Amino acid sequence: MGPLPKRKMSRSRRNNRRSHDHLTPMHLVVCDECNNYKPAHQVCPHCGTYRGREVVAMDKEE
Repeated sequence: MGPLPKRKMSRSRRNNRRSHDHLTPMHLVVCDECNNYKPAHQVCPHCGTYRGREVVAMDKEE
């Protein structure tokens, strides 16, 4: 036989252990060029710029 718990773990103790398992929302910032939200420190998926420079050529469908 393997090790088994001697007592039932209470709901409060179980839930306190699980309190760190939640998902954190992605940190979004406003793009300086197109004013859309984008992930921080990444190329804007809407306009293709990063820190004021065009990095990826995007198709203008607007």
